[in-house]
Amino acid sequence: MKICVVGAGAIGGYLAVLFARAGNDVTVIARGPHLAAIRAHGLRLIDVQGAHVAHARVKATADLEEAGVQDLVLLTLKAHQVEAIASRLHALMHDETVVVPMQNGIPWWYFQRHGGDHEGLAVHTVDPSGVLARSIDPARILGCVVYPATTVVAPGVIKHIEGNRFPLGELDGVESERVAKISQVFVDAGLKSPVLGDIRSEIWLKLWGNLSFNPISALAHSTLVDLCEHPLARELARNMMLEAQAVAAKLGRQLRVTVDRRIEGAARVGKHKTSMLQDVEAGRDPEIDALVGSVIELGALTGVPTPHISSVYACVKLLSQTMAMEKGAVRVMPLAVAA
Repeated sequence: MKICVVGAGAIGGYLAVLFARAGNDVTVIARGPHLAAIRAHGLRLIDVQGAHVAHARVKATADLEEAGVQDLVLLTLKAHQVEAIASRLHALMHDETVVVPMQNGIPWWYFQRHGGDHEGLAVHTVDPSGVLARSIDPARILGCVVYPATTVVAPGVIKHIEGNRFPLGELDGVESERVAKISQVFVDAGLKSPVLGDIRSEIWLKLWGNLSFNPISALAHSTLVDLCEHPLARELARNMMLEAQAVAAKLGRQLRVTVDRRIEGAARVGKHKTSMLQDVEAGRDPEIDALVGSVIELGALTGVPTPHISSVYACVKLLSQTMAMEKGAVRVMPLAVAA
C-alpha cells in the first residue's frame, strides 16, 4: 500500500518505520533537520526498553506535490498545524484515497457524518476558517484515536515510550470493508487497531485525560505520575474530567472507565512529559484549542458549565501568548550549586 505520513514527528515517525518494515511504500512529509536526517540515514525507532533500534528507509520530502498520489494519508501533525497544508492535500488523493487524521482532542470532523441534531455543525475552535471542512471530503475520513506515547530524541530518531493501540472507525459507525482493510494494515505492522462502531466515544476517552493532564503539566512543569500523585493537582484534573464527562453525556457519548481509573492509568505511564509540556519546553506553539478550548465550545453548545476547564484554558493560553511575545521557551532549570 502507498502510505503518506504528513508530519513525520514522534507519532508519524513511529508509524512510518513500522509501516515501511511491514512492506508498504512509505513517503513522509517533514522539514528542517529532521527531513535532512531522514534523507541521509532513514528513520530510526528505539524500542520501549531502549535496547533495540529498528531502521527504515523511506521516501522523504517537504513537498506534498512531490509525494504524489497515495492510497492512505495519515495526518500526524498537531491539530493547529493542519490548516496550513489542508488546501494542498488534494495532491495526495486519487478517487479511493483514505485519510486518517491523528490529531488529539475534538476533531474538526466531529459532527460530519454524525447524524442527529448537530449533523454537519462546525467546531469553530479547531477549524475557525472552515478550511479543513472545505478541503477534506468527510467521505474519505476514518476516525482514529492515538494511544502510544513517543518522542523525537534527535533528528530522524524516534523513541517509543509505551502503547501500540490505534482504534479506527467510520464516521457514521458502519463496519465497512475499507475500515477493515486499513485496520489490517495497522495489525500487519505490529499494532493493535480494533474497528469501533462508535469512534467518538473513544475520542472522548482519550481526550478525557489530555484536556486535563496536558495543560496542568505544562503550567506546573510536572510529569504525569507527579501530577497524578499530587493531591491538589489530581483533584483539579478530576474536576476538569467530570465537566468533560458531562459534556460528552449530553452529546450521547459514554466513557467506559471511571475517572479514577483513567487517572491511575496515566500515573502508570510514569515520569513522562506530556506533549504540551514538551512543546512549552521547546518553545513550540502548544496544542491548546483542540484539547481544551473545543470542550468549552461543546459545553456552551450543550449548556454544560465548564468552570475548571475554562480557568485552566485561560492560564495556558496566556502562557502560550507570553511565549510567542517573548519568542522563548519555558522550562525548569537546575540551580547552580555553590562550591
